[in-house]
Amino acid sequence: MTQRQLASVATLVAIVAAGCGSGTSAEDTSLGEPHFAFAGTRARVLATNDLGMHCMDREYSVFSILPPFSVVHAQVVKPGPTGAPVLLDPNTVEVRYSASVDPMGSSNSTSIGKTDFWDHAQALFGATLQPGEGLLGLYMPADAPNPGPQPLAWEPQHEWFTAAGIPITPTDDLGGTNTYPLMRVSAFDRATGVRIAATDIVVPVAQETDCSNCHETGALAANDPGVAWSTDPDPEIRSKRNILILHDHVEGTNLMAAQPVLCASCHYSPALDLAGAGPQGSQLGHATMSNVMHSHHGQLLDTSGQPVFPPNGTAQQTCYQCHPGAQTQCARGAMVNAGMECFDCHGDMRSVGGDFPLLAGGSIDGQNDGHARRPWQDMPRCQSCHTGDARQHLSGPNYALAPDGFRLSQAFRIGDASASPIASPAGRFAENPGTLYRFSTGHGGVSCEMCHGATHAEWPVQPLNANDNVTARSLQRHAGPILECSACHTGLPPSVSMNGPHGMHNVADMRFIDDEHGDFFEQNENLCKACHGADLLGSPLSKTSKDRSFNVEGHTYNFPKGTQVRCDTCHDLPD
Repeated sequence: MTQRQLASVATLVAIVAAGCGSGTSAEDTSLGEPHFAFAGTRARVLATNDLGMHCMDREYSVFSILPPFSVVHAQVVKPGPTGAPVLLDPNTVEVRYSASVDPMGSSNSTSIGKTDFWDHAQALFGATLQPGEGLLGLYMPADAPNPGPQPLAWEPQHEWFTAAGIPITPTDDLGGTNTYPLMRVSAFDRATGVRIAATDIVVPVAQETDCSNCHETGALAANDPGVAWSTDPDPEIRSKRNILILHDHVEGTNLMAAQPVLCASCHYSPALDLAGAGPQGSQLGHATMSNVMHSHHGQLLDTSGQPVFPPNGTAQQTCYQCHPGAQTQCARGAMVNAGMECFDCHGDMRSVGGDFPLLAGGSIDGQNDGHARRPWQDMPRCQSCHTGDARQHLSGPNYALAPDGFRLSQAFRIGDASASPIASPAGRFAENPGTLYRFSTGHGGVSCEMCHGATHAEWPVQPLNANDNVTARSLQRHAGPILECSACHTGLPPSVSMNGPHGMHNVADMRFIDDEHGDFFEQNENLCKACHGADLLGSPLSKTSKDRSFNVEGHTYNFPKGTQVRCDTCHDLPD
């Protein structure tokens, strides 16, 4: 299916009724514009899913790769005594999630009856679960023993509230498919129980993980006439059983007699290592799930002798043969919409599988350089392409320079088979040391994903009225990264500065525009050139995120969205 559409912010306001209080319904329609604070608090909820897309199996009777397990993180900011926002902790607020209705009328409050996961959870995961209960004890709002908004737990390491393991499915409450359902994350005053703020976020989930392109009976991986392939009438079950049949035939196992099979019981997957213990038991004698899936399949040839998954192939030719993408848009963020492919960040199948040792700086913490890539750990980084600013950045014959001349269009060096992520010496757009983007924090201790969107779904997502953009549009009135100071701050700060996110100045602050930007230039012109270009004629870093209009010395200057702001728009270039 395609991305669910938002008709408009006006439609969003029209379909929900304004109100306040704690609320008890599983399907929460009590708010007006979701970003509005209540009780005069000016609090804000910043929230996100962690990956941009969580996957689950379509059925669990044969084998399982992933359970229903979605993750939501949230932070609550509120102006402190000086007006500057502070992060609230569980001493002052409780945070809960509930179902929300999107402008197409889709809501997802229950998972019972939508999947056979609970029929096989004991056999697969050794977990005795109540109907609707997730692996870590979380429920969908309507399925919980105490139906209604469900609590997020405080995680002090990251200073956020988290709900890890929400068992949401891509089937909405009317039986339709919606891989981008909305949930409402609300903050409640701990002392009074009154709701003080709320935000709607997308909690994406897909069952499109697909093996049938190759493993359907008669297809490339299930056509040996000497093997009795599955004839089950269900094509999903037929393909999955063919995989077990092939595994038994090649490896001498007896998996067909052991259904349902948890693939990760032998092939370690960090995605299912909830305790972070590393490979255990039979996993110690087998390759990881990532290696056997990517490396093995990456070396296969078709009947004409060509790679089944061509190196440097498009996402549709490679990743989306298995990952959600043919219908569901798994990767749909800013990079994808700029024309980048999965390969440009991750490398090809064998790179992802860890067939080649990482170069110096390729591992996330520097502890695995020279060894095979660790799945879910040695991943591409923001700084691998955003290596600096318009004035200082990486360049040279080994780097794939983007058309703008300072960003890279590939996260690893040209010709590097390991696709080792580039570690830039510049820190302007770097994650925290040794930390992935989804766990990093920036301005004011706010998580990077809270302002930029989830991995693979960085704002803005196309089309602009997609459910993914609801959060940004409600917090700052336009899609894209959260960069309006007013999203969190009350009024103007005491002074202008260059202390905003990534070294930004105050956005749309007339004190800066009227006069003080000149003082900053005189003190250190490189501060300006970093974003406005070495020639001060603009760069992608100086683009306006929305239509803006300023009156300076009696003259009105209009900057349509996307304008690269340059000095000579309003005055001569400095000498």
